[in-house]
Amino acid sequence: MDIFLELLKILIPAAGVFAATYFVVRTFLTNEQKRRDYELRKSQLNITTPIRLQAYERIILFLERIEPNNLVLRTNKAGMTIPLLHSELIKTIKTEYEHNISQQIYVSANAWHLVKTAKEETIKLVNISITKVPESAKGQELSQVILHIASSVEKTPTQIAVEFLKAEVAQHF
Repeated sequence: MDIFLELLKILIPAAGVFAATYFVVRTFLTNEQKRRDYELRKSQLNITTPIRLQAYERIILFLERIEPNNLVLRTNKAGMTIPLLHSELIKTIKTEYEHNISQQIYVSANAWHLVKTAKEETIKLVNISITKVPESAKGQELSQVILHIASSVEKTPTQIAVEFLKAEVAQHF
C-alpha cells in the first residue's frame, strides 16, 4: 500500500503538469495556426484586391462601350448599309464581351448575370431595330431607330448593370 501511495504522490502531480502543458501547447498551436491563416488571407487580399477592382473597371468599361448610344456613335460610319451596320454592331458587342469574359471570376454571380443580360438585351435591341427600318434605308436610319428605342426606356440594361456593379464595389471595398 505504501508503494501505491508513493506512486499516486508522483503520478497525480505529473498528470496535472502534463494536462496543463498539453492545454497550453494546444492553445499556442491553435493561435499560431490562426495567425498564419490570417497572414495568408491578408497577403492574398493585397494581391487580389487590385485585380478585382481592375475587373470591375473593365466590366464597367465594357458596359459603357455597348451602351446603345456609345455603340452606335462608335460603330456607325458614313455610307454604311443597314446589313453592314447591323453586323458590325453585333460583332462589336460579341467581341467586347469575349475580351472581358474572364472578368466574371472576380465579380458576384448576380453581377455577372446582369452583365450577360445587358449584352443579350443590347443585341436584342439591335435586332429589333433592324426590323423597324426599310431594307432600302441607310445605316444612319438604323442608328436613329436604335437611339430612339434606347432613349424610350427609363434605364437601359447596361445602366442597370453599371449601377449594380458600382453598389457592389462600394459594398466590398
